[in-house]
Amino acid sequence: MASRNLGLTRPSGLQRSSAILALLVVASVSRVAFAADPALKCELAAEKLLQACIKKVTTASAKCYDASGHDCTASAPAVTKALSQLNAAIVKKCGSDGTVRSAGYGAAMTVAGLSKRLQGACVAESASIAARSFGGPHGAALASADTDTKLACLRAAHKEGAKLLVAAAKTNGKCVAATRKGKVCDMEKTAARLASAQAEALEKIEGACVDPTLGSLVTLTPTQFAAKALEQAECVVAYGHPHPAPLSLRCGPRTSIASLPRGQYTQVTLDETEFGTRCGDGSPLSFWIRPAPAGQPIENVVFAMQGGGVCIFEGDCAAVNPGLFESASDLPPTEGIMSNNSSVSPFANYTKVYLPYCTQDVFIGGGTTSAWSSVTVHRFGAINTRAALRYVRDLVWKELAATDVEGYYPARMRVMFGGFSAGAFGTLYNYHYLLDDLQWDRTTAFPDAALALDNGQVLGIGNLALLVIPATPPLGWGSGPYLPPYCFAGNCAVGPVLLQKTSPRLLEVPEQRLMILSNQVDDAQVSTTYFADTPTWVNAMRTAYCDTAGLDGVNYFLPPVSTSIHVISTDDARFTTLSVDGQTMYEWFANLLADPNGVVDRVEEGALTTDIAGVLPFPCAVAP
Repeated sequence: MASRNLGLTRPSGLQRSSAILALLVVASVSRVAFAADPALKCELAAEKLLQACIKKVTTASAKCYDASGHDCTASAPAVTKALSQLNAAIVKKCGSDGTVRSAGYGAAMTVAGLSKRLQGACVAESASIAARSFGGPHGAALASADTDTKLACLRAAHKEGAKLLVAAAKTNGKCVAATRKGKVCDMEKTAARLASAQAEALEKIEGACVDPTLGSLVTLTPTQFAAKALEQAECVVAYGHPHPAPLSLRCGPRTSIASLPRGQYTQVTLDETEFGTRCGDGSPLSFWIRPAPAGQPIENVVFAMQGGGVCIFEGDCAAVNPGLFESASDLPPTEGIMSNNSSVSPFANYTKVYLPYCTQDVFIGGGTTSAWSSVTVHRFGAINTRAALRYVRDLVWKELAATDVEGYYPARMRVMFGGFSAGAFGTLYNYHYLLDDLQWDRTTAFPDAALALDNGQVLGIGNLALLVIPATPPLGWGSGPYLPPYCFAGNCAVGPVLLQKTSPRLLEVPEQRLMILSNQVDDAQVSTTYFADTPTWVNAMRTAYCDTAGLDGVNYFLPPVSTSIHVISTDDARFTTLSVDGQTMYEWFANLLADPNGVVDRVEEGALTTDIAGVLPFPCAVAP
């Protein structure tokens, strides 16, 4: 074939040899430069050491559950050994605070801080997948596994989930490492390796979980279980690599998480394509964040959810004000527990997050759509809640990375997680996500005006839950995968039942508790839970209290005001002056901060038996 001369001269053999030699020299210089770059060596060591630690601790967890029925304690020898090895290796590999900072971990980060951060991440990510596999750190699902096939299913899920977590973190980490070394990451090969690891995990879990299925034991299908492991793996990469290009992670400080001005509210609107969020009318989810004022710990957070009723059937949904299906126009409350005045709220200087209620599903919808001829409602409540929580995590992560000697890891967070009315129901049903998935151990829940009592009738909370938990619209909300792995039957929607099941999981740390608020007369709760009248509801409330009083990690503040009050914590005067058994709400919560082990119930008999005909005394001892 004839060739055309384009003005280029074909290199001679000598020239070709010289070019090859030059390339080899450049490659050699690159390797020498990499070997001599202590910051890069520190970063790559951090990545690998974290993966190795997770592998060791998840292995130890499996043995602890088998031996004792619950996860390892912090002092378990295998855990302390793994953390000690990680610490020693980081100190050796990173050497100096300057090296850690040069690696990009933050202008204030130290070697000791990086070590503590990675140790915290190792423990948290290992505990998260263990809780998902065995039904919480207390192993509730494991305890109920009364056959060999059930045990085999749970053990296989944990083993394969942990393997997938580490394998995915390693695969993603290699991609980032290649880029950091000046090479090119093959994104297609990376995606293919992740898919292969996921497929292998699914095959083994499905093989071990035929009868019964994994979903019947811990709410999640194998596909959902594996997806959560892959999501965790992205967090592991973010811990190890401060700049994880070319990956677009869903975890950690990234471009889409903007820094916000301290001490003032900013409305954040989430992109559905990135976060999967949606309001009832199909509009984007917007919520409010007020980062703690300058000089205050941004990792101290009050996360509160709006109230606004619930609709289940076409008729009641069609009657809902359209404004309750969107979130852009909602404003955050600024009184009571949400006040920014330290004389009103002990949480005045906390980061404040306010999540509007726009799905009419008590924050537990799993992404289904209730489509009727007269109205359409998208049920994304649980998805919205968790996306907002992860956004807050990543915002805090970003701020701490820039300013703190340790940066972010889950144990840093001190969170008050609560809501009002429907938001309080959402608190009950989503609390486990903060404890088990996010591993924010120091989280206290404060549901206000949602005792979630069942009336014992066909039209009651327990039976209605049976309608909405399945993923079968228009009535089904797809809530099953978002319920606690230790309580996901229909009756778990009933407050006292859920408290009984949740209590054994609480008090790993003193702050880990439910602080339940409600006036003893609340006509809104009477009507929304289908009770016949106020005395019947009050008597049910008093019985429920006596049945659950004394549960570990469960405390009550129940004023006996004879007139109806719905939501008691968002009014300045009421929050600071309404006293029950000698203590106001302000003092009750301030005591939580000062001495969480010293929190006690504040419940009084009051004058309801004389003020409201048919009301009976508490069937257990309370204050007069």
